[in-house]
Amino acid sequence: MPARTFLVVTAVLAAALAWVGAQELAGNRASSSSPASGPLSRPVPRPPASRPLASKPGPKYDVKLGINASLGGRRCFPDDNPWNQDISKAPLDPNSDKLIARIGKDQPLHPDFGTHGTFGYAVVPGNQPRVKLQIQYASESDPGPYPIPDEAPIEGGKDSKGDRHVLVIDRDNFVLYELFSSFPLGRGQGWKCDSSAVFDLKSNKLRPAGWTSADAAGLPIFPGLVRADEVIEQREIRHAVRFTVQKSRRAYLPPATHYASDSNDPLLPPMGMRVRLKASVDISRFPPQTQIVLAGLKKYGMILADNGSDWYISGAFDPRWNDEDLHHLRQIHGSDLEVIRMDGLVAPRR
Repeated sequence: MPARTFLVVTAVLAAALAWVGAQELAGNRASSSSPASGPLSRPVPRPPASRPLASKPGPKYDVKLGINASLGGRRCFPDDNPWNQDISKAPLDPNSDKLIARIGKDQPLHPDFGTHGTFGYAVVPGNQPRVKLQIQYASESDPGPYPIPDEAPIEGGKDSKGDRHVLVIDRDNFVLYELFSSFPLGRGQGWKCDSSAVFDLKSNKLRPAGWTSADAAGLPIFPGLVRADEVIEQREIRHAVRFTVQKSRRAYLPPATHYASDSNDPLLPPMGMRVRLKASVDISRFPPQTQIVLAGLKKYGMILADNGSDWYISGAFDPRWNDEDLHHLRQIHGSDLEVIRMDGLVAPRR
């Protein structure tokens, strides 16, 4: 065979063999997840992913913006947070009857909310402008700036001489900002307050031990409010409710982090004490809005958060409340309630 012809044939055979090998390699890459045989059966390594695979999307909530806006069913804090704990079958505290008696077994439950209540809150977007704070007691406060608008509702109204709490929720980051004894400086200049606190509503993190918040017990206020969007829209309360008593003990119980008393009397309630409505109480006779509140008190109970009037439960004002309906809550008395066993009590010495 002439040399030139030999070289041409050799080149053609080499190209054909290369083409066959490429096709076989491609076939093995395409079927690397299936068993294969032969010298190219080893799986071909994949290049590293540029980003992790997306996790399964969570539920979508239609959280609104504005004063006392609806959270669309979104729950504050993770499901395993103490505020969201089902305590309907939790053991009783051995001193339950005595603790209830000291608060007032004949005293009625009092709804501190309705169409014209004290607590309000504002839901703002994540890009809400942040403003500076002038904080009187800064050592146990979270510094600013906070995304609080000038028009945020003040507890009790702009002329209130009470606690003047301000509660603001950043909808997009789901973070809560709370102030105590709050006064707007006007024209976007910020706020003056006695204390301030920030809570990540996606986290179970507590305040540092011994720290207060905008509330005496070091707890957040907003997650413990009875809200119309829960009762009227969702037809269910899925968290504990904030309540107050006149006299408390120099002690606290997690998730509380702070006490508000100088008394060491063991039969006075500590901050963070949890109370529930007895299972034996028939709530079927109550009007609709009241039934939903009472069902929540049976399952999730109430958490002591501040000194105030005995058996006052906190909620947000809303024109949709039926005040006559809510008035029936006063048919529940201290004797209808019981204290859950207090594990982890912290009683600092003087």
